Parts: sequence; structure tokens; C-alpha cells
Amino acid sequence: MKNTFIAVALILSFGLNAQNSETDKVKTTIIEFFEAFHRQDSVALRTFAKGNINMQSVSINQQGETVLSESTYDQFVNSISSIPKENTFEEKLLDFNIKIDGNMANAWTPYEFWFNGNFSHCGVNSFQLVKENEEWKIIYLVDTRRREGCKG
Repeated sequence: MKNTFIAVALILSFGLNAQNSETDKVKTTIIEFFEAFHRQDSVALRTFAKGNINMQSVSINQQGETVLSESTYDQFVNSISSIPKENTFEEKLLDFNIKIDGNMANAWTPYEFWFNGNFSHCGVNSFQLVKENEEWKIIYLVDTRRREGCKG
């Protein structure tokens, strides 16, 4: 009986460690994505996505209406790399909530965005990722952007 309990505990522990390892890999992918983002490194940024994925942002306009903005990953990378170097920007990730099922992952990352040292907006990123050849790649990214209800 005691040996059965130990065997079950080891199996469960191995399963949790494997899940934690993949969770860490997803988190690392997102952290490295933002490191390339802050460096405005278009070459590195292109390695994080699986092709020219679609990206969306949800915001509220001045009339109080929900606005869905869409772009391709290429448009996103080009816009980041074209920000003048004298400007500074930082997207501060506040947390990670990562869910994984096999070779698919979702990461929910609340953030604050700062531009030239001033608070700009906050929101949440929702990353969809796929694991191919032992690497996690972004296949979809949607974020929210707001100025109210932020800690900044």
C-alpha cells in the first residue's frame, strides 16, 4: 500500500513538473518577445510569431463606443521599429496567467504602458500560442487599452 502511494505521488509530481516546465517556457517566450519589443528589434520580433498573424486591440473611443482595431504582425513590427529612437516606451507586465493543453497555450498578461516616462494606458494582453518543434510561437494576440481603472 505504501509503495502504491509513493508511485502515485511520483507520477503526479512528474506531471506537475512537466506542466510547470511548459508554463515557464511560455512565460519566457513572452518575456523575450517584450525584450525584443523594447529594443525595437524587428528581426527578433519576427521570430516570435508563426507567420504574419492577425492582431487586435479593443478600446473605447471618445463617444464611449467599443472600437476593435486590427493589424497584421508585419504592420505591428514595422510600427514598433519606426518609433523614433529619442522616444522611450515600456510595457510593464503585471502578472501571468498561463493555461496549456498539449501544444496550445493561452497567456493572459495585465500591463501598464509608459511612453517617455509618462503613464499612457493599461489593459491586458491575451496571447494564443502553439508549440512546434519544442518552441512556443504566437499565433494570435489581442489586447485591451484603457486609461480608467489603472494603477498607473
